[in-house]
Amino acid sequence: MTNEKFTVSSFMESKKKGRKISMLTAYDYTTAKLLDTAGVDSLLVGDSLGMVVLGYENTLQVTLDDMVHHCRAVARGAKRSLIIGDMPFLSYHVSAEESVRNAGRLVQEGGVHAVKLEGGREILKHVKAILDAKIPVVGHLGLTPQSVNMMGGFKVQGKSEEQARAIIEDALMLQEAGVFAIVLECVPAKLARLISERLSIPTIGIGAGSDCDGQVLVMHDMAGMYSDMVPKFAKRYAQVGEQIEEAAKMYIQEVQEKLFPEEKHTFKIDEETLSKLY
Repeated sequence: MTNEKFTVSSFMESKKKGRKISMLTAYDYTTAKLLDTAGVDSLLVGDSLGMVVLGYENTLQVTLDDMVHHCRAVARGAKRSLIIGDMPFLSYHVSAEESVRNAGRLVQEGGVHAVKLEGGREILKHVKAILDAKIPVVGHLGLTPQSVNMMGGFKVQGKSEEQARAIIEDALMLQEAGVFAIVLECVPAKLARLISERLSIPTIGIGAGSDCDGQVLVMHDMAGMYSDMVPKFAKRYAQVGEQIEEAAKMYIQEVQEKLFPEEKHTFKIDEETLSKLY
């Protein structure tokens, strides 16, 4: 691991050198600091926070104010990782001017280094406008959670020839527009490999196989902290959720049995001072 700051240029250098890029989501200061210290290349403040942090059914209820709030916390905790902020639902769909203004808030108020937008050809003018404002952009194709109602649920994308061609074309359009990386979510592994080979910019896979130029996971999935929905593509590297639950049970028991706090957890007062209080 190196302490050198990971930047937009680092993404391109990694692609050229064949070095895989690591990315995890983060939504708060403490988690960002832990992941940054561990050496994660990039932290995504994803609108997935709507589900794993705020308890929503999907990401559609997440607001720009929510994103700014969480991005700011992550930015305080991360020193090396490149921070990417998700632009939430309806924050880049109305006009190019509004898209730039909203992306600017994530950078100026939230402290992110880049923003991520879901979609392909239909959002190109918004992508270009944000790039014209000198804000780096990451694309997102395949399963785009903000379009969950249009897609009829969280389903694999790109299995048919028509869908696969559309994803390839969108990827090339986004690259041409100037994005520096593209997240490929829930697309067949061989399609993701084909796209990765055709693009000169890195692909970041999530449920898209190991041939992408990097990988991203939701931190709560990776650490075993979120059980409402466990995606097929998510690997649990720890069972932190179970550990927290067990720790809480031990705490409750010790409180009830007066085993906590012990003397070492308490503070003393001079006996002479105490006697004057009776």
